[in-house]
Amino acid sequence: MKRIFDIACSAVALVLLAPVLLAVMAALYFTDGLPLLFRQNRAGLHGRVFTILKLRTMRDGKVTGIGRWLRRTALDELPQLWNVLRGDMSLVGPRPLLAEYLGRYNESQMRRHDVRPGLTGWAQVHGRNEVDWQERFAMDVWYVDHRGLWIDLLILARTAARLVQRDGGGSSEAIPEFRGNA
Repeated sequence: MKRIFDIACSAVALVLLAPVLLAVMAALYFTDGLPLLFRQNRAGLHGRVFTILKLRTMRDGKVTGIGRWLRRTALDELPQLWNVLRGDMSLVGPRPLLAEYLGRYNESQMRRHDVRPGLTGWAQVHGRNEVDWQERFAMDVWYVDHRGLWIDLLILARTAARLVQRDGGGSSEAIPEFRGNA
């Protein structure tokens, strides 16, 4: 049922948001040039590695002016709707982290990969980048244990509320690297 919901919602969102995505991509092209998309390997369901898509927000290792705005408004995440449609991701689930982190998780933390990663998740609506790794993983595992339609709808509603706030849902700064549990 969740997969059907993901397919329907991501397909509709891609169609409805296509003009926004095209306008943002045009602005990105005219201010920063090519490439428009950023691709990175992330760990998904059962630790399977996939390529996540985002709008490019950096040039030469620095966040650009338009990139800062894209991150603050979360518009840089729109191409991930394609990842949802393809089945790499879900609308709701733990955010996909770098594939290189796979060998750094303890057994409990690895449980975050028992579900598809999401565009948004329990940790994103409870602190996003402001919480430390241990809190984030605890929230991810809590979601894995309590997931369901009502929890997903609650997370989607809270995400929408945060997106209409001035800050776009939290810090636009990158989280520090997860170095393991030592």
